[in-house]
Amino acid sequence: MIFAAGKGTRMAPLTDTRPKPLIEVAGRSLLDRSLDMAREAGIGRIVVNTHYLGDQIRDHLAGSDVAISDESEALLETGGGLRKALPLLGEDAVMTLNPDVIWTGSNPLRALNAAWEPERMDALLMLFPHDRARGRVGPGDFSRDAEGRISRAGDMIYAGCQICKTGRLSEVGDDAFSLNRLWDLIIAEGRAFGVVHNGEWCDLGRPETIPLAETMLAENVE
Repeated sequence: MIFAAGKGTRMAPLTDTRPKPLIEVAGRSLLDRSLDMAREAGIGRIVVNTHYLGDQIRDHLAGSDVAISDESEALLETGGGLRKALPLLGEDAVMTLNPDVIWTGSNPLRALNAAWEPERMDALLMLFPHDRARGRVGPGDFSRDAEGRISRAGDMIYAGCQICKTGRLSEVGDDAFSLNRLWDLIIAEGRAFGVVHNGEWCDLGRPETIPLAETMLAENVE
């Protein structure tokens, strides 16, 4: 699932007339970059949720095999949005991807799939060292022990993609909620893990981060 429903307020004025996932970096939209990553990883079923200026995303995806989870009536945040999309995704473990991130190096979705061990994991998050993150504002998110198990606070940030089991989404009573609520349940049981991305990473949170991402891409042309 690609999360494309947010209002992108920090990206204003670029998002005044278009949704954030359709902003271009180095000549390609964030949404198309995410779709490329998912398809290259061999993911057969892709869902994109929409809310803010959702018609533009729907038009952009017209004729593709991508399913749309419509949140036009209410923005549900990442956790609520994922739960609403489950009829399109299925009830098994799913991958989620934030499109407002630029990556270099190996495909992080492939790396997650290779490291996924469902017998001991309920969530596997892609992480990145805080001190190397470009465009990032704020502290680290997680620590990671020798076995890869994560806990809150530390020198790692959530890099924007994960695999998680979805059964416990039903335990959250609110309609709109962050995936952090699900992660806290899983962390408490010691079944949340992380792997570290092996390339470079840039957060596309504000207009001034676009040149940072384009420079990073130029530095890492294969």
